[in-house]
Amino acid sequence: MHEDDGGWRGWRAAAEEALYGPDGFYRRPEGPAGHFRTSVHASPLFAVAVARLLCRVDRALGHPAELAFVDMTAGRGELVTGVLDALPEDVAARTRPCAVEIAGRPEGLDPRVEWRDEPPSGSTGLLFANEWLDNVPVEVAQTGPDGVPRRVLVRRDGTERLGEPVTGAEAQWLERWWPPTAEGGRAEIGLPRDTAWAAAVSSVARGLAVAVDYAHRADARPPFGTLTGFRAGRETVPVPDGSCDLTAHVALDACALPGARLVTQRTALRALGVTGARPPLALASTDPAAYVRALAGRAAAELTAPGGLGDFGWLLQPAGIPAAALGDPFGLFDLFIDVADHEEQ
Repeated sequence: MHEDDGGWRGWRAAAEEALYGPDGFYRRPEGPAGHFRTSVHASPLFAVAVARLLCRVDRALGHPAELAFVDMTAGRGELVTGVLDALPEDVAARTRPCAVEIAGRPEGLDPRVEWRDEPPSGSTGLLFANEWLDNVPVEVAQTGPDGVPRRVLVRRDGTERLGEPVTGAEAQWLERWWPPTAEGGRAEIGLPRDTAWAAAVSSVARGLAVAVDYAHRADARPPFGTLTGFRAGRETVPVPDGSCDLTAHVALDACALPGARLVTQRTALRALGVTGARPPLALASTDPAAYVRALAGRAAAELTAPGGLGDFGWLLQPAGIPAAALGDPFGLFDLFIDVADHEEQ
């Protein structure tokens, strides 16, 4: 889309420049951790859980000579570092870690980690995208007085106005995944995220791709959208000037490809041994070491908390396997209870 007179343009173009341009937010020296906390920063047990998942993928693949771990939008390498530290020696020796990030390689990163701006092609193993898709810029649509969804245009200072009607593939996406509501209703058109996720999955020759993010489903889309900003640890008005993060929740159900499974983070982490439950006090006298380990698990409560990180969606996508094998190709999904069939306690 062209930029209108007066600096008006769609949110997708505005956010792309504000986040990833030469002076964009994600190129700032302090990195994302200087402005917001992800699960990676909340507890080291998140990396432990991802390491356990990588080990399960390794077993399902028959222990390949080279096992890829691809960390999408790696920040400053916090997750890939934690995963490497948590892996058993025999698995770590075969693991080929790759961090995908547009910012420069941080000093002191483990030399085993390959640092690049796009995922490698033909990998065998696990591609893990933690809070990536919410930062893939999308257009914002708003229902006008005539009942027609229109593109929301924005200036660099955050001022908005309605533009032309949404048409073509974007209109089709809205009709399928986020139908327009009453006047003033807003939606984020997730088509670029669907495309980005499909491309990431296609880079995996054999293995599993996982996207973890703020998410919503077709039966519970937020009526006014979710676009927001974060600066220095606080939520703020979204302004596309490079001073803040710009994020919107993800329609993970629209991103899903055949054979995918969508669960909550709480379900996924529990299946991977991270519960956040309080250990029984009696354990302190019968097995002090086990009690200390259980207390460490309790420190992960933030990761599984309802109303917070525990409600994040995990999209588990098998990759590079015959269509006939779809459903549970690696024997992995039986570890996860589909949130559609189970109300968590």
